[in-house]
Amino acid sequence: MLTYDLPKELIAQQPCEPRDAARLLALDRRSGKMAHRIFRDLPDYLKAGDCLVLNDTKVLPARLRGRKAVTGGQVELLLLSEGRQEGEKARIYWCLGQPAKNLKVGTRLQFDDGRLHAEVLGWENGERLIRFEGRGLEQTLSRLGEMPLPPYIGRPARAEDAEWYQTVYAKEAGAVAAPTAGLHFTPELLEKIREKRIRIATVTLHVGWGTFKAVGEKELAGGKLHPERFRVPAETVKAIEQTKTTGGRVIAVGTTVVRTLEAKAGGDAGGRTHRPEPQRGRWEYPQAAGPAAVVEGTTDLFIRPGFKFQVVDAMITNFHLPGTSLLLLVSAFAGEERIRAAYAEAIREKYRFYSYGDAMFIV
Repeated sequence: MLTYDLPKELIAQQPCEPRDAARLLALDRRSGKMAHRIFRDLPDYLKAGDCLVLNDTKVLPARLRGRKAVTGGQVELLLLSEGRQEGEKARIYWCLGQPAKNLKVGTRLQFDDGRLHAEVLGWENGERLIRFEGRGLEQTLSRLGEMPLPPYIGRPARAEDAEWYQTVYAKEAGAVAAPTAGLHFTPELLEKIREKRIRIATVTLHVGWGTFKAVGEKELAGGKLHPERFRVPAETVKAIEQTKTTGGRVIAVGTTVVRTLEAKAGGDAGGRTHRPEPQRGRWEYPQAAGPAAVVEGTTDLFIRPGFKFQVVDAMITNFHLPGTSLLLLVSAFAGEERIRAAYAEAIREKYRFYSYGDAMFIV
């Protein structure tokens, strides 16, 4: 598995301003040739007829601070994924909690000066299942929740992170981590791309906290990752089919888009997804589904070297942590030696790494 040593000072603690001033390392995965550009130069690499696919998930301000109802001791929760809904006034979520040893089953919690109550129902693999009752959870999160910054950003979340750690096209709330390749886009840059007659389409994949976890023996042996919810709208299916038919390229903005599109195309997507056999690089629904079909479900697709890509022709991505599924995915796409060389080049040139860092365009 690809690993590398990264000087701590190259871990970006805040984004570039403006967003599209980030650096862009363009990598040709066939020749290995690299070029150093600025992200706002991206349209130079795009052609009329291409299709740029974005992940429009919206990050929840999912970090919530409160107290234990009996002792008053401070607690901190990070909401990960919804378990189930119990009527209008009760919501159940899987959460990470601190201090974990004090969050035993039956522990009662309070938030927002007692307006929102919670109880620990159970736990599994270090996560707590917690029921929230009382004042609406969404309203409390919007008022008091903090953006769930990754652990390598060594500072508390600030007010600015509510904007910084969100793409300008975020729409569908549900993620606890940002699709970071999209953080570099501005409305002006997207308009410039449209002016070149490049299609822009969206999918939704709600990024989970597992995106930051190192891949272990369990994942390597089982060939599956943490499941994440996704949705592919009918208009996106149509845009991709038209792009493939006319010889354009499907360009995924981020590993989450790659995972969504490849899961739809035939990977292990689970849920209500269709898994067609690839047909000459086409991406098609069965006739029974009809042209207006929408694909949604969950995917635990694990993309690693040896994976056969069926949809994605190029991708935009940030620089990823060693040992993670994200680095394995880009290694599968460009080749491990190409990625190893590109990361070494980025370190030599002092690119900024990880969520708030610079970007790559792999063509």
